[in-house]
Amino acid sequence: MSLAIDVVGGKWKMHLMWVLAEGPVRFGQIRRKLEGVSEKVLAENLRQLEASGIVHRELYAEVPPRVEYSLTPLGESLNQALAPLEAWGDRNREELSARI
Repeated sequence: MSLAIDVVGGKWKMHLMWVLAEGPVRFGQIRRKLEGVSEKVLAENLRQLEASGIVHRELYAEVPPRVEYSLTPLGESLNQALAPLEAWGDRNREELSARI
């Protein structure tokens, strides 16, 4: 359990997982979907998830270069494991929002 938490721990990694679950996406698109994340923090989190084997970074040889991020099969399986946690949050959103 603690290994999985180490992989997705922090404020932005789980949010990133849900954005990437929608399919390949570019850095700017991720940044627009995750309001409040700085470019530096987003880049660091993507690098960490890539190093863990959760995220794939695809660089296209175009001018200007295009980079897309997506979940690896390992990342997809982790995202499936996180789905019940997301559902729990959705079911308890109102009570949790009142307490936070």
